[in-house]
Amino acid sequence: MTLNNRWVLPEGIEEVLPAQAMQLEGLRRNLIDMYTSWGYDLVMPPLVEYLESLLSGTGHDLDLQTFKITDQLTGRMMGIRADMTPQVARIEAHHLKQNTPTRLCYLGTVLHTRPQGFSASRSPLQIGAELYGHEGVQSDVEILCLMVETLKLTGMDTFYIDLGHAGIFRNLVNQAGLSVEQENQLFDVLQRKAKPELAELMVEWKLNKSMANMLTSLPDLNGGEEVFDKATKIFSKADKAVIAAINNLQEIASQFKQRVANIKLHYDLSELRGYNYHTGVIFAAYAAGQGQAIAQGGRYDDIGKDFGMARPATGFSADLKMLVSLSGLKGKPVLGIFSVDSHEPALFEFIAKLRAQGERVVMALPEQQGDAHAMQCDRIIVKDGNNWTVQKI
Repeated sequence: MTLNNRWVLPEGIEEVLPAQAMQLEGLRRNLIDMYTSWGYDLVMPPLVEYLESLLSGTGHDLDLQTFKITDQLTGRMMGIRADMTPQVARIEAHHLKQNTPTRLCYLGTVLHTRPQGFSASRSPLQIGAELYGHEGVQSDVEILCLMVETLKLTGMDTFYIDLGHAGIFRNLVNQAGLSVEQENQLFDVLQRKAKPELAELMVEWKLNKSMANMLTSLPDLNGGEEVFDKATKIFSKADKAVIAAINNLQEIASQFKQRVANIKLHYDLSELRGYNYHTGVIFAAYAAGQGQAIAQGGRYDDIGKDFGMARPATGFSADLKMLVSLSGLKGKPVLGIFSVDSHEPALFEFIAKLRAQGERVVMALPEQQGDAHAMQCDRIIVKDGNNWTVQKI
């Protein structure tokens, strides 16, 4: 690195300049206030933890996304968080240990070894909320509604929500008696929606016609409300657990639509995002022209098991920096009041009162370059007789 490029940041790592930083900070305050009004308490997990703790529960899927470092005090491996969800689960299970439903929210920077999408950041500003201790439909609906309110507050007016359910695929796999290796192979094929390969697997594994038909139908079970009618017919011979998962998804969608209007729902019964830790509904919000999800979440019961307290859990998360960039909201500089360079006690007292009222006051420095406009001030403090006043310029 030479003197000419020492300012260059690593790929996928960006800095936030004043106008956008103030915009993000204002949104952060508004979001935390909104979460608080819904009963969610703010937690602040650490930036680094011992690796075995950071990769517990949902964290197993995060191994490749986590930067590893060595603790110079103990010699143990530590990780820089790539997702705050397992950290919040640790806090809830190990420290809070409540029997009542627990609502927690968080906001902080996470770090990824690789970007998760085209031109995506490797240092997202992750915001999210988790609800522990309730396994009913109502808690999933609440989290979905809170995700919608989050998107609207950050300026996202047009988006749709994609809904799936991990229990449909998982219980079909159990009914078919597939091995772990076969389950992983089937999972990969479904994610690519490679229907010819899927048909070949059914023949290779010698599954009966009914079971093969249910599994090969999964990639086509996506769309609007008609998906449920199709699923009812296709899964007529499925185990009760499969039918229960479909009914659970339909009830969540029904209750959500009763609470939130004008949000398009799309259903995909082969959607398995986060399959290794999701146990129920899976959802993600998408905006037009954006290939990756702008917010996502779902149910992951027993997430706190590795920390000594397994409880039902559901939640969502999003990258606040991404939401701001997609919303088109532009940060505006905060205009202030310019003060002359003076050592009069009365001036200092006057400035202190202005600042206490929330005003931004910039004091001139001796022999400085730049006037009030250059210092982003639209007013100036002037002396009127023995008193100091503020005038527009």
